[in-house]
Amino acid sequence: MTEVEPTSLTDTPWDEMARAAQRAADAPGPEDAVREIVHCALRVTGDGEAHGRPGALKPGERHFHVGGIFMVSPDAASHFLIAEWGFPPEQHRLYYPLDTGHPGWVWKNEQALILENTDDHADFKQILKSARMGSAIYAPMIWQGVFMGHMICAAQARNTYKPADLVRLQTLAAMAMGLYMAKSGPGMLENLWREATK
Repeated sequence: MTEVEPTSLTDTPWDEMARAAQRAADAPGPEDAVREIVHCALRVTGDGEAHGRPGALKPGERHFHVGGIFMVSPDAASHFLIAEWGFPPEQHRLYYPLDTGHPGWVWKNEQALILENTDDHADFKQILKSARMGSAIYAPMIWQGVFMGHMICAAQARNTYKPADLVRLQTLAAMAMGLYMAKSGPGMLENLWREATK
């Protein structure tokens, strides 16, 4: 798993977001750019103390975060993972049907979603192979009225994410969407999809 460096204690989330936006703007390609935004999302969302609270982790669990962007695949049938942080290597370029679980809900409704405690959602589907996540946030990525994908952050500890985190993620998802389009993301996605499905 990739570790996320802590933000300075004197930084605000907006300071980190501003720096990430500039790093993303300077990035050489669309996936590099949106990966900067995903990394930022992992740094500015979530309660870093959540894992220490009673019931946050079950026996044998450890607290960690994952993040990524699931774009709608070029054939419009799947969510397709790019710019991931913390996913196991075997799930690089993961894809699954658009109507799957809560990501499917985000796609269908084109709305952000927070699952503060996934134990409260019997229909939660585990996508990460290595662990069931305890808390997750999803923000749609929409360009000129078209749903293009969604950004996700998830954590093993339950109740890691709160509504304020979802607002930050939505801001970052919109930023990532603009960068993705400005840096010719759809062409890149076609090439990645071709490689992943050949």
